[in-house]
Amino acid sequence: MANHSITRHFIDLSGDADPVETQEWRDAFLSLVETEGPERARFILDELAVMARAPVVGWSPELVTPYVNTISVERQPDFPGDLAIEERLGSLIRWNALAMVVRANTAYGELGGHIASYASAADLFEVGFNHFFRGRDTAPSGDLVFFQPHSAPGVYARAFLEGRLTEQDLAHYRQEVTAPAQGARGLSSYPHPWLMPDFWQFPTGSMGIGPISSIYHARFMRYLSHRNLLDCGGRKVWGVFGDGEMDEPESMSALTLASREKLDNLVWVVNCNLQRLDGPVRGNGRIVDELEKLFRGAGWNVIKLLWGSDWDGLFARDTTNALVRTFARTVDGQMQTFAAKDGRFNRDHFFGQDDALARLAQGMTDEQIDRLKRGGHDLVKIHAAYAAAAAHGGQPTVILAHTKKGYGMGTAGQGKMTTHSQKKLDETALLEFRNRFNLPLSDQQATQLAFFKPAEDSAEMRYLHARRQALGGYLPRRETACAVVPVPPTDAYARFALQAAGKEMSTTMAFVRLLGALLKDPELGPRIVPIVADEARTFGMANLFKQVGIYSSVGQKYEPEDIGSVLSYREALDGQILEEGISEAGAIASWTAAATSYSVHGLAMLPFYIYYSMFGFQRVGDAIWAAADQRARGFLLGATAGRTTLAGEGLQHQDGSSHLVAATIPNCKAYDPAFAGEMAVIVDHGMREMLVQQRDVFYYLTLMNESYAQPDVPPGAHADVLRGCWRFARYGDADATQRVTLLGSGAILTEVIQAAEQLAAQGIASDVFSVTSWSELARDGLACEQRALDGAGGDLVPHVAQRLDGEGPVIAASDYVRAVPESIRAYLPAGRRYVTLGTDGFGRSDTRAALRQFFGVDAAAIVRAARRALGRPEQF
Repeated sequence: MANHSITRHFIDLSGDADPVETQEWRDAFLSLVETEGPERARFILDELAVMARAPVVGWSPELVTPYVNTISVERQPDFPGDLAIEERLGSLIRWNALAMVVRANTAYGELGGHIASYASAADLFEVGFNHFFRGRDTAPSGDLVFFQPHSAPGVYARAFLEGRLTEQDLAHYRQEVTAPAQGARGLSSYPHPWLMPDFWQFPTGSMGIGPISSIYHARFMRYLSHRNLLDCGGRKVWGVFGDGEMDEPESMSALTLASREKLDNLVWVVNCNLQRLDGPVRGNGRIVDELEKLFRGAGWNVIKLLWGSDWDGLFARDTTNALVRTFARTVDGQMQTFAAKDGRFNRDHFFGQDDALARLAQGMTDEQIDRLKRGGHDLVKIHAAYAAAAAHGGQPTVILAHTKKGYGMGTAGQGKMTTHSQKKLDETALLEFRNRFNLPLSDQQATQLAFFKPAEDSAEMRYLHARRQALGGYLPRRETACAVVPVPPTDAYARFALQAAGKEMSTTMAFVRLLGALLKDPELGPRIVPIVADEARTFGMANLFKQVGIYSSVGQKYEPEDIGSVLSYREALDGQILEEGISEAGAIASWTAAATSYSVHGLAMLPFYIYYSMFGFQRVGDAIWAAADQRARGFLLGATAGRTTLAGEGLQHQDGSSHLVAATIPNCKAYDPAFAGEMAVIVDHGMREMLVQQRDVFYYLTLMNESYAQPDVPPGAHADVLRGCWRFARYGDADATQRVTLLGSGAILTEVIQAAEQLAAQGIASDVFSVTSWSELARDGLACEQRALDGAGGDLVPHVAQRLDGEGPVIAASDYVRAVPESIRAYLPAGRRYVTLGTDGFGRSDTRAALRQFFGVDAAAIVRAARRALGRPEQF
């Protein structure tokens, strides 16, 4: 009868045409569970569901379950820790986090910061820290944890108790520039590995990037295991995210990948405080129900963590099912109001809705009603949910944790519309907070926002350190130690490009050939991770299908249609190519996981992600910026690059801006090589910089699908190729009275060469320079200028000024917007006229020749620009 009463608690029998028959069916099912067990009961339900989906019935199970905890009291494990100590520690961390933010804004009033988000997530974090999140000292390198960005103050506050941050550090929250002068380190606003390279592992401050990144990190761990590169068994990826954050497309875009790959090493905790930045996430609905549908439909295991232990007694006494019925009709906007109000209001407006609810609240004081916890604030309930998630196999798990935004902030911020931006509290609110969490602070200490840290030999501090030691050390923690990966000599894989001897090929074709040779190297080859969205055949990479295979966690269960072909499609458990389907967001997340493996796993990998260049920085630029923050090391290859090389595709596909955006990312080295030899020199240097020197940079190379004669690149030019430009050739009579300098990059360099030949025929001599990187030239010029301003030594003449030390006008042409070649104007030799040609405007569909004529970057346009700059606009 115990099981019978529990089950009845969740069923609403109102409106039943035959309650007696319904009760007989229910009793029969309960008998099946009791006599045959849950496994048999699930089998019968599955069989009945198949029958019920027949057209004559047209029924399928509802994806939303009642608004109650998934883990029942009977299934709840014993709490393994010291509950009283953990609650005291949590309260101290809450206080220090609050004090940190309020002190910064009391002093300056402009720094910002967030209190309410961490207030809602604090207990979710603490149960993880004390019982689940394994540190880097565990084999091989612990769990991966993605922290909700607005909760960063709470992570800093815990690190302060752990002795990893000082009181001075906390006093310089969001003061990264001024802190060093005070002997402190500034604490970044959100998790930023670039700014705190020994602390944060993952940047999550751009909403939505953290969730998709966590999925691909979990998948990449399986990839490493299946390829026998690193055993990642037993390790988990934990992500604590906000319910409002789930509106970001990236948050939801890879859910089916996680279930399809059966990533049971992945656990998400969605902090459902029901509020985003301005108000309710779903004021007129219920975000928990919506998320449950989404995740269940995507194949995830869903655990609802809604109500704390104090509600257990109310549910047990609720024989009429009044609570569940009321929750079913209470929308989140109203639930937010209940969170913001006190016990008296909730007695009158929640429990006062009908007699059954009112009877449940009889005997409870207003304070007891006010203290009824939502599940995300109950350590015992959180532990039960986390334990179930960690033990679940075959599926990723999401925990939907119901909390209150601004929990414990009382009338100053709990559940209020304005709570997200709350960063100042008056004396009354500070004392209320102190009393609410029984903090050992005097009135003076509380109102002066004093940080508090117990004595090192106190029970709280001993417990805090013991728990982290048992779990493998402190988190978050970023490390970069990894073995050097040797790079083979260029002759072993790139001689065909460096000594091309006029052979026609495209730079895309040359790259694929180069990549195939690198994959054969016994040491470097296994560390290479080729990544494509869904264009391997477009880029001529089909030959790699058989050579290294496409990674599949289940191998290949079918015989491909083209099995007899030498380029047949091959999936394999140990496949090396990551083919991500039509998802640039997924592919860049996959690239980031591989590009940061050196710090996340202590194993250096080298990803090459090749894609349509227009679908990179423009489409997933925020994700690339986050990868830069995470100090990624790898190659991005923008193929079919430029606005005129991709004939016929038109406006949306033609790229005229990626180099402009790439130049804004400090640790991205962007190159637009025209020749295969240039590309080989750049790739070789990049590999050595990232794998041998272990510098935190990544490379962006644009590649063209246009075939033309490829010249040799002389060894003496290699250094200039890397710095950004080198003299390709001189044209015309050495004694010519008029000379010009022509600069070209990428696909347009061939037009520049043709222009030089035409000018020579007209008696005008020219020097032709291949510009491999406008942005590297601009950075070099800026660095020289800054050294001069600072009065520092060293070379004060920019590289481009040194190379262009001749006379006459300089004409620059690019397949990108004019702002790209314009970026070096300030660093040219004084007195030389500078004219830039580019492809500003929207793209068009036509032939390459027509497009270059239309945009004014063909040889004829370059000749006209040169003659006009020389004062000879007339035509021959």
